[in-house]
Amino acid sequence: MLELATSFPPIVGKAPKSLILGSMPGMESLKQQRYYAHPRNAFWPIMTSLFGESANLDYQQRCDLLIQKQIAVWDVLKSCRRQGSLDQHIETETIIANDFVDFLQRHPSITQIYFNGGKAEQVFKRYVIKQLEAAEISLIFHKLPSTSPAHAAMRFETKRQLWHQALSTPPI
Repeated sequence: MLELATSFPPIVGKAPKSLILGSMPGMESLKQQRYYAHPRNAFWPIMTSLFGESANLDYQQRCDLLIQKQIAVWDVLKSCRRQGSLDQHIETETIIANDFVDFLQRHPSITQIYFNGGKAEQVFKRYVIKQLEAAEISLIFHKLPSTSPAHAAMRFETKRQLWHQALSTPPI
């Protein structure tokens, strides 16, 4: 039997305008209880370069930077069973999504969601979107390339450019 993977609380400040969503933290992130902890994940290098900060910031400084820039980070899934870190190994019948209606009602300043890869968008649309529609919560969605090292088909520089372009557009 596979171990149940459980995500952790969001990185969120008082008035975030944007929310970046992954699917479920990978094994290294779960082990460290830190978002995007795998050393080859491009997320933190992209974020620090976007805001002109040193790539050597510690984890808390990186989180504080996002909060200062009104960006929240979370995952679509609250829990699931998965062998290893790859999204393709998530057992569909074990998926439990996070409570986005409650989260977005507590953070009404969020107007945009950025999906960190296709799996985050896919599971959000399958398990969350109908609940948001029922609660009359309307947002703007953007799919971005996964920052995961498993998404090696796209060069870091291309990922960086696409993320910078999307996040440099001011939220509505």
